[in-house]
Amino acid sequence: MNEKNKISVVINTYNAEQHLERVLESVQGFDEVLICDMESTDHTLEIARKNGCRVVTFPKADHKSAEPARTFAIQSASSLWVLVVDADEIVTTALREALYDHIQQPDCAKGLYIPRLNKFMNKTMQCAYPDYQLRFFVREGTEWPPYVHTFPKVDGPLAYLPKNRKDLAFVHLANDSIHTILEKDNRYSDNEVLKKAGRKYGAGALLYRPFWRFFKCYVLEGGWRDGIHGLIYAGLKGIYQFMLVSKIIEKRQSE
Repeated sequence: MNEKNKISVVINTYNAEQHLERVLESVQGFDEVLICDMESTDHTLEIARKNGCRVVTFPKADHKSAEPARTFAIQSASSLWVLVVDADEIVTTALREALYDHIQQPDCAKGLYIPRLNKFMNKTMQCAYPDYQLRFFVREGTEWPPYVHTFPKVDGPLAYLPKNRKDLAFVHLANDSIHTILEKDNRYSDNEVLKKAGRKYGAGALLYRPFWRFFKCYVLEGGWRDGIHGLIYAGLKGIYQFMLVSKIIEKRQSE
């Protein structure tokens, strides 16, 4: 295959043994699978090497998310094109074929937003779809900010895969419980405070931002169609914003 038409799959890991075997099975057929591990202490590396993956290491230190390691992982890939896959996401055969078809087109977009199917409380959430992720792009010139809830900066035009083609979506294996979401939100908001430290939030933001995020998720994004699951899910989105704004105010007050 022409070097310009090769794709590396990049997976950031830290104690990711739970779903990794299934994820690696789904990415067979790509030109390279690279594991960027943050010093796992479980069987992650054993599973990766058993499946023939190339492994690089990024120091865990006190990092609470994979984002600080993203750019290092991307630039460690050997192919011109990179597909970033989380250690709990399945890549469908249709998606793999669509990506290879895309890079053979003249003047193709240099980055693609890929939809993702998410589960919550054992239900595939309609309001959480298409949940577009910018995960496919040219390696050269791409940088990923070291903060949660950010997308990579890609050097070139971007495009979206059609949301009506659910066979092209990542399948998110994580089936988040309320406990899991609250635990993640606490960690992620700590990191996002650093990204938004300059914001001058006050009492108004404590009311407006949680309400707007709940309204957006439940009404505009169709959370009402998911019944009680959608109501709880939208409420948790609002709680995250309340937590984030509170922490930003707390940080400013402490300084």
